[in-house]
Amino acid sequence: MTQNTFHKLRDEIENGIVTGEFSPGERLDEAQLAARFGVSRTPIREALMQLSAIGLVETRPRRGAVVVDPGPNRIYEMFEVMAELESMSGALAARRHTEEDRVAILDSHRQCEISAESGETDPYYYSNEVFHHAIYAASHSGFLEEQCIALHRRLRPYRRLQLRVRNRTRTSFSEHAAIVEAILAGDAERARTLLRDHIAVQGDRFSDLIANLNRRETASANGKS
Repeated sequence: MTQNTFHKLRDEIENGIVTGEFSPGERLDEAQLAARFGVSRTPIREALMQLSAIGLVETRPRRGAVVVDPGPNRIYEMFEVMAELESMSGALAARRHTEEDRVAILDSHRQCEISAESGETDPYYYSNEVFHHAIYAASHSGFLEEQCIALHRRLRPYRRLQLRVRNRTRTSFSEHAAIVEAILAGDAERARTLLRDHIAVQGDRFSDLIANLNRRETASANGKS
């Protein structure tokens, strides 16, 4: 199984959790999932381990992998912290980036443009992930980079879902352009502000995210009934 194929498998299970197809407290049976996706139990087990690492699945004695619902308050809190971590990484990147960092940021930004033009949100998400990781690396703070990557990973399902809100991909790419300009110009405070606003899901954006989750949960429930 290639890495891309594995990512698609993991994302399908992840989508099933965040959209309500798999209910909170439901046991995820490895054999059933393997049969459903036409794979062996090994990649299923690895996918469940990765989902456990980001808090969507919990391994319980005698039950195995069980779906966990973090709830909207927890999701909001994670985005709130992510916004601050990203803003710090942007400010440090503006002050510390090297020529190698500049090239990595620009290359990842161009890939985001290609993905945005495709109109597909998941390819854009993964290009977006590379873009943000390039900024973390440019901060030249190993500890900050580790914390950003860890929380970015935990928020993956919600950041992916957020991109499905109408026009969000296009808006996200426009925000990236301003962030790149600020970082490469060495404007630390502007980079800090732009990245904080880019990640924060306050007000309408958070309402849109939760509404999107709720719509998908309702549609899934209706499909089961």
